[in-house]
Amino acid sequence: MGKPFDVSKFRKDITKSIDGLSIGFHDPTDWVSTGNYALNYLISGDFNKGVPMGKVTVFAGESGAGKSYFASANIVKNAQEQGIFVVLIDSENALDETWLHALGVDTDESKLLKLSMSMIDDVAKTISTFMKDYKAMPEEDRPKVLFVIDSLGMLLTPTDVDQFDKGDMKGDMGRKPKALTALVRNTVNMIGSYNVGMVCTNHTYASQDMFDPDDKISGGQGFIYASSIVIAMRKLKLKTDADGNKTSDVHGIRAACKVMKTRYAKPFEGVQVEIPYETGMSATSGLIDLFEKKGLLVKQGNRLKYTTTSGDEMIDFRKAWTSDKLEVIMKDVSAQDGLSIDDIVETNEVIESAPTETIIEEENGSTS
Repeated sequence: MGKPFDVSKFRKDITKSIDGLSIGFHDPTDWVSTGNYALNYLISGDFNKGVPMGKVTVFAGESGAGKSYFASANIVKNAQEQGIFVVLIDSENALDETWLHALGVDTDESKLLKLSMSMIDDVAKTISTFMKDYKAMPEEDRPKVLFVIDSLGMLLTPTDVDQFDKGDMKGDMGRKPKALTALVRNTVNMIGSYNVGMVCTNHTYASQDMFDPDDKISGGQGFIYASSIVIAMRKLKLKTDADGNKTSDVHGIRAACKVMKTRYAKPFEGVQVEIPYETGMSATSGLIDLFEKKGLLVKQGNRLKYTTTSGDEMIDFRKAWTSDKLEVIMKDVSAQDGLSIDDIVETNEVIESAPTETIIEEENGSTS
C-alpha cells in the first residue's frame, strides 16, 4: 500500500513558496446593512444583512440615482455602528462633512479616514500599503475595516493627466478599463482572507443596443466579473407626499435598484426605494411592492391581504401597511429556517391546493 498523501506538508510547502496565498474558505461572517430591508434581502437573502465584508460590492447608476446615499452614507453609518473603521476615498470631491453628518456618519478620525484622490494608481497604492501593514499586525489587534470608493468612474490614469496638460481631451479609453479591472482583481485577492470589505460606486451610460436596453456600467466588464455584488440604479422622480398622495411637485427620488449580480440570492431582482428630500429613506420602503410581487401580499379588492404563519389574516389599504405591520411579515419570513420568499410562497400554494382530506390524514399519521 502506497504512502498516504501528506496534506499538512503540502500546505506548508506552498505557503512558503507562494506569497499572498490564501488557504481554505472565506465565507462572509460580517455584513453591513444598506439601510433598506428590501434591498438587503435582494442582495443577501436576509432582511438584516446587506453587503458582505471580505467582498467587493458595486453600486452603479446615473448621476443623482442615490449611489452615494447608499454607499458613502447609509453603509458607512451602519458599518460604524458595528465598530467597523471606514476608509472613504472620494474621487469626485463631492462628499461634504455637513452632508455626511446630516445622514448620521461620524467623521471623527478614530472612526473614519477620508481621502481625496483622483488617480487609479494612487488608490491601488493606498490599498496595497494598508494591507501590508494590516497583515503585519497580530491577528487579535486587527480592526474590522471597510473601504468605500466614491467613485471608480471619476478616477484617472496618468495618460488622462498628460493629455489634459497638453490640451488633448481624447481621454485614455484603452488603459482605464484595464486599470480598473486590475485594481479590483488585486483588491479581491488581498481583502478576501482578512474580512476587509470594499464598496464602490460607478457611473452608467445609456445602452445603444436595442436588443439589450439595460444601462451599461462604465469601465468595462473586467471589474464586474471580479465583484461579488453589482447593483444597477436608475433615478425616478418621487411625486407623492408624506401621506402617499400623488402630487405634481417632486418630493424626492425613487431609486430603482436592480441586483445584476449576487452570489447570495437570486439575481436580476429589483425594488424601487423612495428617498424623500425632507425625511430621508425609510428602512421599510419598497417592502410592500416586494411582498406583493412575490405573492405574500395578495390583492383583495382595493386592499392587500397577508396570512400569517399562525393562520391569521391581516387586511388593509396600501397606505395603511405601516412599518410595524410589514415587520410582522419579515419576522414570519425570517423564521422559516432559511427558506426564501419564493420557497415559502410555493410551499403555501402546495398546501392550499392539496385536498382537505389528504391534509387531515397526514396530520393524523394515516397512510391509507
